[in-house]
Amino acid sequence: MITKRMSLKDKTKRQLRKFSVGDKFSHLPLAKASVLIPLLVRDGKLCVLFTVRSMKLTRSPGEVCFPGGRREPTDRDEIATALREAKEEVGLCEEQTEVICKLVPAIDKTRSIVTPVVAFIEDSFQAHPNPEEVSDVFYVPLDYFIRPLKYKVQQVQMLGRGVPVHFFEYDDPERNTSYQIWGLTAHFTVFLALAVFEEKPTFEIDYDLDNLISSSENNFLELYNLSKNKL
Repeated sequence: MITKRMSLKDKTKRQLRKFSVGDKFSHLPLAKASVLIPLLVRDGKLCVLFTVRSMKLTRSPGEVCFPGGRREPTDRDEIATALREAKEEVGLCEEQTEVICKLVPAIDKTRSIVTPVVAFIEDSFQAHPNPEEVSDVFYVPLDYFIRPLKYKVQQVQMLGRGVPVHFFEYDDPERNTSYQIWGLTAHFTVFLALAVFEEKPTFEIDYDLDNLISSSENNFLELYNLSKNKL
């Protein structure tokens, strides 16, 4: 019997769907935002698209992030928010994406619930950054967030709870530029890499790798309950 070899994309999709939260947290009453985590295959490797926020922006100018933003009244759900923002920021059309799942959300510094939406985009996608919002677009192999070359961590207090903040420095050989990926963007990317590769990283994480889903949900709900109680 000849078995068809599963492609890298198909393997990744099958793996990530195990971690889909669906609408489990959609009912929570805090303000909502979404980010799109765009995946694609480059030179046979699974890569992630990142953007650099325009220096024209008042909030976090020059920082690395994913396409995303606040939910608008016309957005049907978290996925609609992520796709709308990706089109506005980098010209990514819905027909160029295949949404895989929503992962466990996080609480940001404004006490909003931010939902990461993971999607494969066309490998040939050419970004058209909106200069009012995005100054640069670059790609990083996802396994860099398991075995980084340049990494540090800081413990910060969030709502009275100690939270590790990951900092990754990535030297892009194509652009001869170094990018620093940290905060919520790094948080989401680390979880994505753990979910895809199921491999212990070279740095400490605040998850139980044997119970990745439940430990990540527990971390989120602890911060959510602290946020709700502070209102």
